[in-house]
Amino acid sequence: MFNPHYDGARVDLQIQTGIRIGAIPLLSPTTSKSDYEIVVGPRFAWDGIGEILGATGWRIIPTPLAFPLLPHSERKIPPWVLSTIIIARVEALLKSLERKFELITEERRAPRGRVDWSEYARRQIARSRFLNVPCRFPDLRDDRALKAAIRFTLEKQIGSLQGQLGSGLFVFKLIELCQRMMESVRDVAPRAPTPSTLQGWLSGRLASEAFRSGIQAIEWTAYERGLGGLSDLQGLAWVMSMEEFFESWAETILSKVSRKIGGVLRTQRQRQTISPLTWSPPYLGSQKSLVPDIVLEREDQTIIVDAKYKQHWEEMQEHRWSNLEEEIRERHRADLLQVLAYANLSTKPRTTVCLAYPCLEETWKSLRERKHLFHRASVGAGTRRVDLVLTAFPMSTRVLTEVVDLMAREVVAIDSE
Repeated sequence: MFNPHYDGARVDLQIQTGIRIGAIPLLSPTTSKSDYEIVVGPRFAWDGIGEILGATGWRIIPTPLAFPLLPHSERKIPPWVLSTIIIARVEALLKSLERKFELITEERRAPRGRVDWSEYARRQIARSRFLNVPCRFPDLRDDRALKAAIRFTLEKQIGSLQGQLGSGLFVFKLIELCQRMMESVRDVAPRAPTPSTLQGWLSGRLASEAFRSGIQAIEWTAYERGLGGLSDLQGLAWVMSMEEFFESWAETILSKVSRKIGGVLRTQRQRQTISPLTWSPPYLGSQKSLVPDIVLEREDQTIIVDAKYKQHWEEMQEHRWSNLEEEIRERHRADLLQVLAYANLSTKPRTTVCLAYPCLEETWKSLRERKHLFHRASVGAGTRRVDLVLTAFPMSTRVLTEVVDLMAREVVAIDSE
């Protein structure tokens, strides 16, 4: 939120951030052009957007904004991150391709459509090729011009990523994904689309959002705004929800935990954890369902994790509960009541509900040394016992393996009690 403030002598711009990070251009008051930019980073430090998104497997990626290009800045997004956006959009475009009728000219053994008899008499009969009949007919085929543009985009992206192999394993995975998609367009030659062709695709009334986004990704590549190492690409305005990212980071950790100790993982991101609420009468109901972020089910144990991108954990480590601001305590109580409500969704003998907050890597290491990483309580629920766990996840790939190991050890310890 931007609030101008004038004290009688100068004008200041007060900026209040929320749960989104990104970069947007600012208009100059003298030139009315986007000569400046503002970059909003995460409240809790991480290794860098490229490294951290690669570790999550691109469960969430930045969203480009329809703003003017940003001026050059030292705080640039790694080129492969924006290649990820382009590749994801092209993949969705490939899945939404529609076939259309095209006029085809080819030689056939049996006449079809309109036969070019003069060509047949002049070239085929003269050469004793009586079964090669030149025909022109409509045929239902893929949009070859669009497929040619997609192949052009994929080849450009592969070439760009080849120069970034030192960035990490995720770049190899991006190249592998591009090569898999290339199999769908191998039957056409790559061709850069013209501006008029791009405009024609975008002006279609029935074009879906996936189609428009894919065409925009092709446009970025064609105009060299989507290639790694080019400053124009790095100047794209973008935004990303840290709330959604932290949920994907918790999902990354729990998916590794499930592979380590066994179990079936279900996530809110994939709409696998929705439990509808049945109201009577239905039209008087308010909230329609309970949707926990992550559910890990083992043989006789259910672990439900709700990831909250809030600074409560850092506040609780620095101050006693009685000294916290009333607003923070009320929000934390609401988090506790929400995650305890999720416990009713489990029918297993052992149910563990967990609130996970972000924290700094230094805070996490300090808690690990003092053995204060997990705060546990128990609640009686009829014949069942519900275990409540409070913990924190640092957004750092440097300690990811250790975070997974300790979380897995805690889950197994609760199950064995």
